Amino acid sequence: MSALSRRHMLKGSAAGLVWPQMAAAATPRVLGWEDLIPPGVPYAQIIGEGFIDARRDIWLPEFDENATKLNADLVDAYIKLPGFMLPLELAAEGITSFIMVPYAGACIHVPPPPANQLVFVETAVPWPTQSYWDPVWVTGIISHQFQSTTLADIGYAMSAERIEAYEWD
Repeated sequence: MSALSRRHMLKGSAAGLVWPQMAAAATPRVLGWEDLIPPGVPYAQIIGEGFIDARRDIWLPEFDENATKLNADLVDAYIKLPGFMLPLELAAEGITSFIMVPYAGACIHVPPPPANQLVFVETAVPWPTQSYWDPVWVTGIISHQFQSTTLADIGYAMSAERIEAYEWD
C-alpha cells in the first residue's frame, strides 16, 4: 500500500506542476506594438525618411530589411494587443476580418506602417460596424504570416478569440 501511496503522491505532485502552467497558458500575454519588433531592433532602424513632398503633403517612408523582421517569440503565442481596425470583410452582423493597426488612420490617410507593425485578424464573432473607429483589445493566437494587400504588406496574422472595447485608464 505504501508503493501505491507513493505513486499517487508522485502523480499528484506532477499534476500540481502542470496545473499552474495550464492556468498561465490560459492568460494572454499583453503586448504593446513595440513587442512585435524583434528584440534588439530599434524602431528608428526600421523606417527611414523616404520621400517627402511638403508642397503636396506626401510622405512615402523608406523601409529597410528590418521592417519585415518579426519577433520569433510570438509564433503561436496567446496574446492580447490593443489597436485600431481597418475593415477588410463585412458580414451583415459586422466586421469579420481586418488589419489591426497601431494608430488611428494608419493605411488610410498616411503611409502604412512597416509589415512588422500590422496584424491581419479574422474573427468568428463579427465586430459591430458602428464601433470600428474605436480602439479595441484583440485576444487570440498570433503567428507569422506575410501577406500583401493593396493597402499594405502585413507581417502577422491572428485568429481572434475575443474582441473588446479598449478602455482608457
